[in-house]
Amino acid sequence: MSERHTNQPGISISSAIFDLFPDYRRGLVIVNQVTNGPSPEKLVNRIRNAEQKLKEDLSGKDINAIPRLDCWREAFRLSGIKPTKFRPSIDSLARRVLSGNELPSINVLVDIGNLVSLMYLVPVGAHAIDVIQEGMELRLASGTEDFHPFGSDGLEHPEEGEIIFTDGNQVMTRRWVWRQAEHSLVRPSTTAVEFNIDLLPPLPVELHEDIFQSLADLVSEFSGGEIRIGMLERTQPDLPLFSPYIS
Repeated sequence: MSERHTNQPGISISSAIFDLFPDYRRGLVIVNQVTNGPSPEKLVNRIRNAEQKLKEDLSGKDINAIPRLDCWREAFRLSGIKPTKFRPSIDSLARRVLSGNELPSINVLVDIGNLVSLMYLVPVGAHAIDVIQEGMELRLASGTEDFHPFGSDGLEHPEEGEIIFTDGNQVMTRRWVWRQAEHSLVRPSTTAVEFNIDLLPPLPVELHEDIFQSLADLVSEFSGGEIRIGMLERTQPDLPLFSPYIS
């Protein structure tokens, strides 16, 4: 692992998050010089196959008792978020698929994130990092930050103490893994992207690297670019965003 360059934007997780969830980990797949655009039929078919597999795997089961989903609902409760009002992204995604609704194809990079979410039942977020100004941090909100919701012209401010993912004072995601802002949306013109893969027990730790590699392999296959993989956890809460610290 190379030495950090403190004059470059970084990506980090506040110690306050680990105080609440000491076993939480966030995997990173960072890609520069990436090519984005409409998804080819092959990628869309993989999403449809993953949707079908999820329906078969969870057939006859109570979605509220699936451990990989329930751990996020419980984490929301512990952090003061009502999970029935603000559903974790992976919970919403799974419910949509199980109700028979296909996921829309957005673009290659967004579709890859959704595919990995379905494959492993974990939250996966994708953020354009060619627009980042001050560095990315998962932290508790002061309540003064600005949030421009995806698909809206409105301006919101998070609640004080809410878990947010930020670029300086700009909120990129509210309520941890709930809703993304316009600020860092991955668009066809995006040339650099950061995927965050959020992990909580009881997901086996030995599976974590497989998830990161699966996502990286999909990016390599469908978008190319310079791909790096890393991890943020209690013992390693920050990394430089653009330096080659990842193998």
